[in-house]
Amino acid sequence: MSQSTKKLTGGFIVPQSKEECDDMIRQLGELNREAERIKADMNDELALVKERFEKQAAPVKSKAKELLKGIETWCAANRDSLTGGKVKFAKFMNGEIAWRVRPPRVVCRSIDAALAALREHGLEKFIRTKEEINKEAILEDPNAVFSVSGITVKSAGEDFQVKPFETELNGEAA
Repeated sequence: MSQSTKKLTGGFIVPQSKEECDDMIRQLGELNREAERIKADMNDELALVKERFEKQAAPVKSKAKELLKGIETWCAANRDSLTGGKVKFAKFMNGEIAWRVRPPRVVCRSIDAALAALREHGLEKFIRTKEEINKEAILEDPNAVFSVSGITVKSAGEDFQVKPFETELNGEAA
């Protein structure tokens, strides 16, 4: 008398033997591969759709870029009459234009050389030192911090994994 596969109230099937479990692992592998094929088909179709719309949008973007350059050129030449020399914007019937100053930014070609130069000139106030807990060191010696409040070393837990066997073809790209 063979045991049948049982279905739990949670809506999933539980194998009743090692052979049934092995068969379910095989089925899982087949389903995973089918899902990957579906995903690949989807990505192929998305790439074609994206390419089609990008080609369609290219002349529109090019024309918009030309218009923007023309508007900017005219507004720059007529800035004083548009702004009265007082503001950095002007309103038109169909929109508005504005000149905005970008915020300053710091550019360092070589971080190490810049840090050394700041230290050499006594400008340590421009050097940020970040303090943080070295979790890797604590994991190497958890007993040393056992009595420190606010620090607890916990188990990472346990994950269940099923890895159906798969074979790669020679020369297959990963």
